[in-house]
Amino acid sequence: MEYRELGRTGLRISRLCFGSLTMGPLQACLPVREGADLIRQAMDRGVNFLDTAELYDNYAYIKEALKGGSRNRLIIATKSYAYDEKTAEKSLVKAMKEMGVDHIDIFMLHEQESSLTLKGHYKAMEYFVRAREKGYISAFGISTHAVEGVRAACDFREIEIVHPIVNIEGLGIIDGNIQEMLEAVETAYRTGKGIYAMKPLGGGNLLSRFDKCFEFVLNIPGIASIAVGMQCPEELEANIAVFEGREIEPSLREYLASKKRRLHISYWCEGCGDCIGACRHNALYIEEGKVRVRQDLCTLCGYCAARCRNFCIKVV
Repeated sequence: MEYRELGRTGLRISRLCFGSLTMGPLQACLPVREGADLIRQAMDRGVNFLDTAELYDNYAYIKEALKGGSRNRLIIATKSYAYDEKTAEKSLVKAMKEMGVDHIDIFMLHEQESSLTLKGHYKAMEYFVRAREKGYISAFGISTHAVEGVRAACDFREIEIVHPIVNIEGLGIIDGNIQEMLEAVETAYRTGKGIYAMKPLGGGNLLSRFDKCFEFVLNIPGIASIAVGMQCPEELEANIAVFEGREIEPSLREYLASKKRRLHISYWCEGCGDCIGACRHNALYIEEGKVRVRQDLCTLCGYCAARCRNFCIKVV
């Protein structure tokens, strides 16, 4: 496993970051011990970086995985929607308590879109900077699905880390295209920000282009690590092979290709219906203000995901 420095933070992280969203309650909902075991398997294979968030509701998995004195083997990044000192303190205390740790390596403001949203969350930013000075966190940053979010981060010296959405099709970028995102990422990197990317497979919607997707993101200068969602040992093994520059065993590739998947609509869907017009198979409809899926009609083409501004649609 290759490791890289994350900006100027002093953190040395594995190129493969364990994206923990997919194994938790929002998607696969693995039993805690099963999810914790998967994290430990990743750690044993050299993955020392894990991404989570208050929203994912999966801190219990991490706490279980760290039992037995494994804390110093894992760099943990989490994030919340805190907007002032009170909510920031609440989020930090919750994260430390529920993961059973006395500090968080990276704490980020979740889904920041522009300089306006950053200014609106500045009181929380100030709190996290003070928490960093006191040793409760090691580094502070933001996650973003927006080109403007990356650009805005460059103007805030408090922000050390940027966690943007980057994939070959630009799926999930809310205010531009992939070329604009790459230009913003390059600027952020040149200003000293540590960059680790998310959604290289577009929330599972680009699985049919697995190899091309990873080749694309792994070759972007300045990206230290890539968070990849994993929910079973087979996915972990395949991802490690890719990040170590090895061929995926044919039998493993065949297994993953045959794995039954489904379209998942996240609970924060606003029911705007934009995705419905992109579905050629009449698999989507609105019920009680939310988009629903007729799984028997869905072909997992992913066209609907490209229409979703809030990145609610994933293949799991």
